[in-house]
Amino acid sequence: MRSPAITKLRGVVTILVRGEKIEQLVNELAGQGIEVWDVMPLPGGQMEMKVGLSDFFRLRPFLKRTGCRMSVKGRSGLPFILTRVRKRKAFIAGFAFFIAAIFCLSSLVWDINVQGNEKIATEDVLAAAKQEGLYPFQWIFRLPKQDKLSAELTRKLPGTSWVGVSRTGTRITIQVVEATKPKEQTLLSPRHLVSKSDAVVSHIYAEKGQPEVGKNDRVKKGQVLVSGFQGGKAVVSKGVVRGIVWHEYKIEVPLLHKQKVYTGERKQRGFLYFGNTAIQLTGYGKIPFKQSETLTELDPLTWRKFKLPIGWMTEKVLETTDMEWKRTAEQAKQEGIERAKRDILAKYGVDSVIMNQKILHENTDNGKVYMKVHFEVEQNIAEELPIVQDQGE
Repeated sequence: MRSPAITKLRGVVTILVRGEKIEQLVNELAGQGIEVWDVMPLPGGQMEMKVGLSDFFRLRPFLKRTGCRMSVKGRSGLPFILTRVRKRKAFIAGFAFFIAAIFCLSSLVWDINVQGNEKIATEDVLAAAKQEGLYPFQWIFRLPKQDKLSAELTRKLPGTSWVGVSRTGTRITIQVVEATKPKEQTLLSPRHLVSKSDAVVSHIYAEKGQPEVGKNDRVKKGQVLVSGFQGGKAVVSKGVVRGIVWHEYKIEVPLLHKQKVYTGERKQRGFLYFGNTAIQLTGYGKIPFKQSETLTELDPLTWRKFKLPIGWMTEKVLETTDMEWKRTAEQAKQEGIERAKRDILAKYGVDSVIMNQKILHENTDNGKVYMKVHFEVEQNIAEELPIVQDQGE
């Protein structure tokens, strides 16, 4: 037999029965609709079983008729919990006061943070917010709606294009976006476009200035590509010049690769937290792992749409280990080349195109692959060079 959940809520009594007619007793109880479960024979002619609290008081006639005796081993369920709670009225009153205090404290504005203001003083923002009813120790439920508050603050604070108000727990954040004035365009001094490196020009487009080289021309580092002198006047050269550049990389890749992985073993700890204070309630004991990582999850209590500064925090301690595996020489070579390609794109721009690659030297020694690789890359080769004031035309 098994107990329905409703029976457990009404209370469960675990009893020990002694006598020669225990089987008869169980059968008679079943015949009268008195449910018992978790029946377990014990040494010495005893039997342990569980019965509902309401049925417990109906057992006496059946025990007397079968000549059995009974003793109570344990009690569980809601009625017994309530009985124990009633004996601790001071504790209950203190706990209720504590919950009420937490609720009241979490319903107040404790901190107001102003962000994004550079020209407008923080004191001015706080003063305008106070006029709208937003200030420390104000009841949260008495605050105006956030969209209305945002509109009023934007209106009252000259020099702002938008003011946003958001709330996280007991903290209010006022985000200020200041109105920006158009930047005065600075007058650029005349300049050339020169080559950043030795290259062969693959594409040239001069929007402004005089082109000095053409496609397929070989140029040196520092050579003028687009002149800042056009029609007898000094101008600010503009344009796009791309060229084929050669890069040589010395690559070193170990054959033995190490990586940290999770083993699947974990230990979990539970905390009750209030603001920045946490009290551990579950998962005591030392961490049995030599290597581990800890992940933290917060589950705050909520009231309507508001998150209260109290809740349950879970820490998951995950065991890690270092795995090693050996690459083949070919795998190490490919890894090194891909690493060099990523470096080229990072240094010379994602619009760079690797046209060709050639391994000049390759060697495996002391568990590593050593290579010298030559890359042919099409990239932007132009950079600006200001024209000196006393430079003649």
